[in-house]
Amino acid sequence: MTQTLENAPAATDGPFLVAALYHFTPFARFRDFRAPLQATCDENGVKGTLLLAHEGINGTIAGPEEGLRRVLAFLRAQPEFQNLEHKESGAAKMPFLRMKVRLKKEIVTMGVENIDPLKVVGTYVEPKDWNALISDPDTIVIDTRNDYETAIGIFKGAVDPNTKTFREFPEWVRQNPGLHNKPKLAMYCTGGIRCEKATAFMKENGFDEVYHLKGGILKYLEEVPPEESLWEGACFVFDERVSITHGLNQGEHTLCHACRYPLTPEDRASPLFEEGVSCPHCHGTRSAADLERYRERQRQIALARKRGERHMGS
Repeated sequence: MTQTLENAPAATDGPFLVAALYHFTPFARFRDFRAPLQATCDENGVKGTLLLAHEGINGTIAGPEEGLRRVLAFLRAQPEFQNLEHKESGAAKMPFLRMKVRLKKEIVTMGVENIDPLKVVGTYVEPKDWNALISDPDTIVIDTRNDYETAIGIFKGAVDPNTKTFREFPEWVRQNPGLHNKPKLAMYCTGGIRCEKATAFMKENGFDEVYHLKGGILKYLEEVPPEESLWEGACFVFDERVSITHGLNQGEHTLCHACRYPLTPEDRASPLFEEGVSCPHCHGTRSAADLERYRERQRQIALARKRGERHMGS
């Protein structure tokens, strides 16, 4: 059902509302839509990133609740996005610095021609039914996210492909014929979009029973109580919150601004951690010139904080 400002659900706790969204649809006019979408977001105080392509829209945006709901209503007023769904959570502070609307070849880049989730896709599984599926001994569970995401959280018993980018996923499948050893494949990702293409790819490559978590990890953490959960750890998100946990509460992770790896409190307590400069995951991999540049950036961030300002590099 299309949501309006009047019938939209209440926001999750926090002065800012965050909406993760994607929608596959034929969208020939995506280039012409960029400017009006950017203007609508700017007028309503909404920030984040939205990707537009011939296959649809994808991204995460945040703003004051009223402003964000106006942007969602504007999107759903377009004939291509009438059935757009989104997942929302709250944030204590604005998790983005600016609003970017970008034109892309794909709204999620797999790099494989002729993979179309509108033609073939896996079977959607509601969060309430996910535990039973992944606990079935006839099921192989696959995390389609990248290594820095799986490092901080994963479903119990899931296979981690350890990919650096989603482009590596098809080759990982080709290199693992053992995936055919069980009749069922259950796949998941953060919000669901990568699984649209991943399950389509698997179906196109001879896998019959292919399932994916509807709404992704975000929907599971929102709906499944912690005491029933098979999720272990936190879920990486692509904004300044860095991670979220059950109930879509902000996690304890921060981001290393040198290597972009999510850091635990233990990582930050390490002697190899220097804020804005290095962490246990990247220590010793940067040149002296890079380290000095990072330290200068961190000095400028600290000065901006003292002035009560927000540095663009933070």
